[in-house]
Amino acid sequence: MNNSKTATQKHMTLDDRISIEKGLDQHLSLRSIALQLGKDPTTISKEIKKHRSFQEHNRFNEPANKCALAKDCKKKNICGTYAPVCKRMCRSCNHCNSHCEDFIPRSYHCSLLDKAPFVCNGCSKKNPCRLDKAYYRSSTAHRQYKTILVESRAGINISPADLVALDELVTPLILQGQSPYMILRNHPEIALSEKTLYNYIESGALSVKNIDLPKKVKYKVRSCSSSEAADLTIYEGRTYKDYQAFLKEFPDTRVTEMDTVLGCEGSKKVLLTLHFDCCSLMMAYLLDSKEVCHVKAIFDSIERSLGTFSFSSVFSLVLTDRGGEFRNPAALECGQENLIRTSIYYCDPMCSWQKPHCEKNHEYIRKICPKGTSFDDYS
Repeated sequence: MNNSKTATQKHMTLDDRISIEKGLDQHLSLRSIALQLGKDPTTISKEIKKHRSFQEHNRFNEPANKCALAKDCKKKNICGTYAPVCKRMCRSCNHCNSHCEDFIPRSYHCSLLDKAPFVCNGCSKKNPCRLDKAYYRSSTAHRQYKTILVESRAGINISPADLVALDELVTPLILQGQSPYMILRNHPEIALSEKTLYNYIESGALSVKNIDLPKKVKYKVRSCSSSEAADLTIYEGRTYKDYQAFLKEFPDTRVTEMDTVLGCEGSKKVLLTLHFDCCSLMMAYLLDSKEVCHVKAIFDSIERSLGTFSFSSVFSLVLTDRGGEFRNPAALECGQENLIRTSIYYCDPMCSWQKPHCEKNHEYIRKICPKGTSFDDYS
């Protein structure tokens, strides 16, 4: 067992439960067990009482009379079946159990189970004991914990009445064309997150279905393959947190969001989009392919037209994603005569929402050039 006090965790592990079982077998106090695991004694107490397993008492050679008062009882012929022949004490048979008004069922509950340690693991009298027993077994406790964990996260956490009220409010609005995001913004009384509302629709809890969400039915299942660059050192000092820290220190810096719009599968040409946040203007350039050299060529062309000083003023800071066409920040940041012309920062992986203006304008581009359109015929 771990003898040093460690930081507490929200959930106990199987190793923790094994340590508890060993401590109980050794007749250690709950405080000693808690100290070894670095947890509060109350936590150990709740764990034991919640996951202990009860074992019924041994019925071998058990008296037939189930009355708790049978030992001192002097009554005779209570049942009246054998009167006046029967002269035995009623405690010697079990007929009185169903006839005697003073009958009290014999209890096999051990009072020691009502106080710490709440189980019989370390009890020296557990073998000859004829009472009901309780044991703490780590494997059983962990299996019960896993079952409860899964069941607690299944279904929806809302009452039937609240679900009906939510359905009556949300369904008509979605059928009118409103998105879940818009509904939650306009109805703050709905105490749900956008993701939860989508989950309710996905699970069929509401009358509205996925087919009624125009944008959702267009989404394709995301690929599980990672697009992370092998060389992560290029992102050092250029992450989204660094970007936020820079803007906090220099809030008047002009930000340009950069991204690419892809054509259909097999199409080489792509659109390079540059969105200027200060004036809500977007520029788009047609690239021959999705490569760093073509992005750099656009930067060089703009710099030659504006001059290095004007370029640095307009493109003070560029925020982009981690696409392969942007993975050479040094080439994009350095211009003529190796002068620094801009600063490149990258969004976090799978976080396109961190450059929302660019992504929103891409939706407008897709209305003109839907997904599946080839840019190879464009010039």
